[in-house]
Parts: sequence; C-alpha cells; structure tokens
Amino acid sequence: MLEADAAEITVDLPELLRGRVLLPEVHLDNATLYLEQGPDNRRNWLLDTRQQDDATAIRVGQLTLLSGTIGFDDGAARTHLRADVSTTGDASGAGVRFDGRGQLRGQAVTASGRGGPVLALRELDKPYPLQIDATIGKTRVQAEGSITGLANLTAVDMQLALRGDNLADLFPVLGIALPATRAYRTQGRLQHAGTRWTYAGFSGLVGASDIAGTLHVDTGGPRPVLQAELVSKVLDIVDLGPMIGARSGTVQAARQGAAANAVRVLPDLPFTTDRWNSVDADVALRVGAIRRARELPLDNLVVRLRLQDALLTLDPIAVGVAGGKLQGSVSLDGRKTPLVARVRLQVRGLRLARLFPTVDLNRNSIGQIHGEFDLTGSGPSVGRMLATANGKVGLVVAGGEISRLMMEQAGLHIWEILQLRLGGDERIRLRCAVADFVVRDGNMHADALVFDTTVTTLRGTGNINLARETLDLRFEQDTKATSPLALRSPLLVRGSFAKPEVGVDKTQVAARAIGAVVLGLINPLLALVPLIDAGPGADSDCGALVRAARAPVAKRAGTP
Repeated sequence: MLEADAAEITVDLPELLRGRVLLPEVHLDNATLYLEQGPDNRRNWLLDTRQQDDATAIRVGQLTLLSGTIGFDDGAARTHLRADVSTTGDASGAGVRFDGRGQLRGQAVTASGRGGPVLALRELDKPYPLQIDATIGKTRVQAEGSITGLANLTAVDMQLALRGDNLADLFPVLGIALPATRAYRTQGRLQHAGTRWTYAGFSGLVGASDIAGTLHVDTGGPRPVLQAELVSKVLDIVDLGPMIGARSGTVQAARQGAAANAVRVLPDLPFTTDRWNSVDADVALRVGAIRRARELPLDNLVVRLRLQDALLTLDPIAVGVAGGKLQGSVSLDGRKTPLVARVRLQVRGLRLARLFPTVDLNRNSIGQIHGEFDLTGSGPSVGRMLATANGKVGLVVAGGEISRLMMEQAGLHIWEILQLRLGGDERIRLRCAVADFVVRDGNMHADALVFDTTVTTLRGTGNINLARETLDLRFEQDTKATSPLALRSPLLVRGSFAKPEVGVDKTQVAARAIGAVVLGLINPLLALVPLIDAGPGADSDCGALVRAARAPVAKRAGTP
C-alpha cells in the first residue's frame, strides 16, 4: 500500500485506544501510495481481516506529499489511475502539481493541475484550492475553485467548463442518462452541499444552438433526481436530430442520389432505454427562435420533459408553426419492451400563406388549418413506432381564400392558366379542405381527402405507408366551370418521403391526345372535343367532412 523514503505521522491516541486509526497529519517524501479495491469489495485501506468494514478505515486529516506517485485500481469498475505528484514553489506560493493518466470506468483519462501544499482530506473548515484540466474519453473538463473535505467532497465551489462530442458520453462517468447531442461546450459554477449538486448560471452551445440555465442533481434518493430550467435564444433544428434518433444528412443525400427509395427519412436510431432507470428528471426548456430550413416555418418552442421510473413524457410541448401552434403531449414508456409511444397533438391556426413559404402561389392564400394527431405505436426508434402506429390524423380548413392559379394548375386547365399568367393571379373562395386519415399498423388510409373551391374540387384517395415511407395518393379533379382547353388528368403523388414525385396519369393524357389527333383528321374543330372540360362539378358537403375529421379516434379508427 505504501512505500516512502521518509514519513512523519501523528497519531490520535484516544481514537487508537477505541480501536480506530486516525492520523491527523501525515508527511511523506518520495512516496508511492496505492489504493486498491479488489474482488468481493475488498479495500486495502481497511484494517479488518476481510477488508470490508468501513469502520476500520485509516483516516487521514492532512496529507503533505513532497513528491511521489498515487495510484488507484478497481478492476470491477474498469478504473486504473496513476498520478505523479510534486511540491513546488513559485511567485503564487507553494503548492502541489500533479499529472495523471489511466482509465475511469473504461474511459481513457489524462489530467494535470495544481492544488494547495497540504491536502485537507477531512477538515470541514478549510477549503482546499484546486485547479484541474482533464480529458475523460472525448470530454474535456476544466475547473478552478475549492473543495472542502477532499475525502467525502463535503462542499464544492468551482468554475467548471465542459466540452465534448456528445452529452450521452458522460453516462459512464456520472452514472446519469443524458440525451444524445451534437458537440457541446458549457461553462458555469459548480456547487455542492449535502446531497445536492448545482451547475448554476451556465451557458454554452450544443451544436449551433445556444443554451443557458441552472441544473440541480439531488443524490439523496434511490436514484438521482435532475431538475433544470433551460433557455435557448436560437435553436438550430438540426441539433434536435440526435435526441430523436435522426441520422445526419439523410434528406439531403436522398435529394442528391438516385436511389431515394432506399433512404430513410424517419429517425431510425434506437433509444437507449436501459439507462432511463438511472435518473428521474424534470426539465423545462424555452426557445426564443428556431433556425431551420426555409421549408419549415417554425417559431417558439416550449417543452417540459419529465422522466419518472423510466416513463418519459413531454407535457406540455408547444411549437409555433406557420403563424399557428402545434401543442400537446408525447409519452415514451421505457418500462415496456419494445418501447411504447403515445402522441397527442393539436394543430391550431396554421396560416395557409405561411405553411409553404417556398411556393410563390401560396402567398395569395388566406385561411387557417386546424387538426389533431392521435397515434400509438411501439418500437425501439421513432421510425419503428410510426411503422406500427394506430390512430388517426385529421386536418381541416373551414373557409378562406386560395390562389386561383394554383387550383387551375391542379385541374390542368391550360386556357385559364395562360389567362392568369398574362393577366395576374387572383383569389377564389376556399369552401373547405379536409385531410382525414385512419392509421392502422403504420398505414395511413385516406378516409376523406378533399380540397373544395368555387372553381374546382380535388378528391383524393390512397395511402401513406409509414413503414416503407412511401406515398400512393390519387387526386381526381371535378371542375365547376367549363374550360375550353384542359387535360383533365388525375394528379398522382407517389415516390418516397425522401423524394416525393407529383405527376399526372400519363395513360389518360395520352388517350386524350390520341383522341384529339384522330378527331382532328376528320375535322380540325373536333380535335378540341377531348380537351374540353364541360363541368359543372358539385360542391362537397363540407360540414359533414369537417365533423368526421374532428371525430374522436375511438369512433373513427376503432383503436384503443
């Protein structure tokens, strides 16, 4: 356990007569000190024959080590540490310098720093000054401040800076499950008293997103309890990807590659639920602005995350979308295998004109979208949960105005498109728009898919397969006014989520073209007959469609 060229030790005699070894002061020169925890929890600093009784520990009050090496080994915990220690004196005064290396719970460790000349291991009224710069795995730790009672960390007050590739990498060191993130860095004040640790007033970055707040961890219960109030002025939407298991760059790769059907867009990396029992948590996050792709019109985000007995809930969760709000709750039950998820979200007041900011025609649209998502699924990842989902999705627009050019293009009315291109677009009445899907085993079946305006009605059928991430929708157009030049072909929305394809039914278009050619050979005027859309289409029963879309999930889908 100990070798030294010289040792000076004081012994507390009354304590020794009671069978306890207390050394108020120990001075060592050129010493090698090894502490070891072996099989069956045997520890070589305990003096009972089995080396397992904490009451027989050698207790040291103050330790002065002029030079030497300190080592610690615990094979079961995969911890093996060595530190070279020396006492120096400079303009700032005498102190201890150390350089360490080894493994901490399987993570490679290097460390260097300095402290006061006398290690106050048990004194509770003398804070010990300490400065340390360490790397644990891929995590950089820099701290400066004081520790009172080095043996038991009675009190801690230090400025702490952390930097790493992923917060989840801290689990082997802290024993607390933290979310997967992009590269991060933070700095703040670390304090400890009793069973409570506080990382106060910290600020930093996670990926490209700023983060600030205060974090508390209480270790006094059966498992640590983490509480935090977090604020982000600007959150980059890309930084949320690792937390929900999304792979980086999948959509961009799909758009640039030829094999889009082979690229998955839904997050498919599994959650590490076996760590959820390591901590209970209550975390509130408020985001001021969201940096995102232009296609995603997102605003403020407010969410409260709670983890209790491996049951994770986001309630409430609210985010601004296209001038409206998406709000509700999400639960993930890590007590079950596979993981069971329940999503209940409400859409309120999304503005048509802001929903698709990259579509110029949409700027002439007025109206608000409301709806609900109520889904239950199971699986290790978000993608698998959706692939097994049951429930309903309903979106409605009751009233408003929309670009006439957009609707004429949807109806393939060539004559009207040319007129509007030359004379300018105009708004027409939007009677209603309804997208009502029943979801069974990851397959979204369109019960009602209608877009009804004063000039054209689009009626859709088909499915969206969440397991295969494919689209198979067909829209028939029903014109309410005669058009002298129209292709009158159904619109087809197909392909994958990564690369959807919108087109026409080429068979019907070809048939009309052939008919026009044949009739043109008989009489040139007859060539226009196949291209005339006579109308009139009937109005949809908007009231009934809206009521059906808003019906509870149990009535619509027959699911629990």
